Amino acid sequence: MSGAREELERLVNEIPDDQVPVVLADVRRHLRSVHDRPWPPKFFGIASGDGTAVGARADELLAEGFGQYK
Repeated sequence: MSGAREELERLVNEIPDDQVPVVLADVRRHLRSVHDRPWPPKFFGIASGDGTAVGARADELLAEGFGQYK
């Protein structure tokens, strides 16, 4: 469990009982149902080819500085 998740669990356990419904309603506003997120996402499979060459040039691109701020 991550430190942030552990802190969240600790804080939840400290919520006074009379405030639980209010906090629960607030948390629910920030969540989306898993059913609202189709799987796989629409962008899966948009690359051409058979998928074997996706990382074939990784070493070459990284050696050229790909992903580094200049």
